Amino acid sequence: MKEVELKFQVPPQVRKAVESAVAGPQAARRIHLQAAYFDTPAGHLAAAGLALRLRKEGRAWVQTLKGTLPDGTSMTRAEHNVPRAEIGVSVPAIDPQLHADTPVGAALIRVLQAANAELQQMIRTDIWRRTRMVRVAGGVLELAFDVGVIEAVAAVPPRQLPVCELEIELKRGSPQLVVTAAQRWVARHGLWLDTRSKAELGHLLSRDDAMAEARRANEVTLSRSMTPAAALDAVLRSCLVQISVNASQIASGRHAPEHTHQLRVGLRRLRTALRFFDGAQLADAIDAATREQLAVDAAGLFRELGQARDRAAVAEPLAIELARALAAVGQSGEPPRLPASGDEVDPTVLVRQSTAQRLMLRLISRVQGDDARVAPSTPTGAIDQAAAGTIGPEPSLPLRQRLAQRLNRWHRQVVVDAKAFDTLDDEGRHRLRKRIKRLRYASEFSASLFNERAVRGYLKALRALQERLGTVNDVAVGIALYSAAAPADARALFALGWLAAQRERALAACKSDLKRFVGAKRFWRERPKKSADK
Repeated sequence: MKEVELKFQVPPQVRKAVESAVAGPQAARRIHLQAAYFDTPAGHLAAAGLALRLRKEGRAWVQTLKGTLPDGTSMTRAEHNVPRAEIGVSVPAIDPQLHADTPVGAALIRVLQAANAELQQMIRTDIWRRTRMVRVAGGVLELAFDVGVIEAVAAVPPRQLPVCELEIELKRGSPQLVVTAAQRWVARHGLWLDTRSKAELGHLLSRDDAMAEARRANEVTLSRSMTPAAALDAVLRSCLVQISVNASQIASGRHAPEHTHQLRVGLRRLRTALRFFDGAQLADAIDAATREQLAVDAAGLFRELGQARDRAAVAEPLAIELARALAAVGQSGEPPRLPASGDEVDPTVLVRQSTAQRLMLRLISRVQGDDARVAPSTPTGAIDQAAAGTIGPEPSLPLRQRLAQRLNRWHRQVVVDAKAFDTLDDEGRHRLRKRIKRLRYASEFSASLFNERAVRGYLKALRALQERLGTVNDVAVGIALYSAAAPADARALFALGWLAAQRERALAACKSDLKRFVGAKRFWRERPKKSADK
């Protein structure tokens, strides 16, 4: 079966209000749930996105296996439950074979065979759950308010993590009902989405990790038989995973600069996807209102997170290099202090607020699944003049050709700026860098439709250019930050001179990469082998 639910963290100040709202006018059912989660000592199941548990419900035990779906979102997982015959207090022996006849069970067996390691209890949960069924137009939802602890029993000494969260699960009807209900709860109580399951949190706790690794973009796979809407959904789903996983970690209050950076990458990929498909005149891919709502929220959150990223990922590494440069000329190794900017906002606060939560729920609403967007096959064929960008777009063109035309247009914009690089000012170079990022993400979105080798060569040249211009941009950010400290601090004046020299070296280093990119072959003009067609 497929489990459809969303989970939200409940801040302390609204805990009583949320519990009361879940209980409703009549007292909701309150149950005691105790569960044991199993994994290999090295965490092979967790790494594969699987969670295997035994949970005591009343006096009986139920064995459950959950796993992420290949095309899933943060609200859908595969789930298989098997009642156990054992009754009583002791935890029964875990039996992976009980799930063997299901797809998620087959995945579990493969992981265990590859790991060649024994399962053991890694995590224990002790939860008091208040739950109530809610009838809504078109279906039934279950509200579950959980309070308790997660304990890493395999750790030495055992470690605990408190739990206070709300789950909204679909029992009957469309997945959209969960999103609609979630939007009301978030708006009313200030809750924030958390994609991390209790099993994931327990796994981190067992390893004594404060946080999960930052989530990078995953590969997008398109097929030429897709409708534009289905293709866009595949891209948006990839963006959603990157955004929601990093946002969940940031919202927890424990995060690294890389989480903020990868969240911003996800937001930029989302903005690129909306513009890329809209620009390719795929009118049926997304309605204008949805596109506008997503674009505005993504742009706002991206901009607000920018300052936090600049100070953490740019200013701090530059400060280390500056300290070395000062020491080399006999000055104090302490770099100049950056003045506090009065409008800095903690990324945790930003991600918990309404803009980020609204954006993720809207994305989930868009990609949660709609058979109306699943396509009959569209004609395929070799790339023609339209794919090469020599004629205007036609609504009847296959997906692959329309995306190729858009890629060609964005490529030409970059080439024009690249050839004029020596005459560009800071604003022009910044525009070029944004265009390069946009072209890179669009190329990655489209890659599965074209010749793999040709795509790889093109992206290699594009990524090298992006990295070079990224260095130029980071130095420019440093100059802007340290300019605020000069002339009151003599070390800040030294920093500005040192950064100016760094900028000149970085600009000179760009030229070979610019030349290489201008001469790069456009992969959308390559004819793929028949066996590689998708």
